[in-house]
Amino acid sequence: MDGNDSVDSKQDTTDMALFVQNLLQQMQSRFQTMSDSIITKIDEMGSRIDELEQSINDLKAEMGAENSPPPVPPAVKDDSKSPNES
Repeated sequence: MDGNDSVDSKQDTTDMALFVQNLLQQMQSRFQTMSDSIITKIDEMGSRIDELEQSINDLKAEMGAENSPPPVPPAVKDDSKSPNES
């Protein structure tokens, strides 16, 4: 084995390490992009659910107003003594 083989071996190891490091950085970047996208979509779904809940509550309120009987006038208080009082 001469000195050239040792230098080539070290160069191959360095090249492989750089390749793996670059590959890992690319993967991390892609995972971060996907993660951000998923979080954005979850936030959008949450907003849509909130809007849907509000619409349902509005519809319930409308239906309740249409189906409710007319308001009953408040009872008139009788200031006379009740039978239990002496």
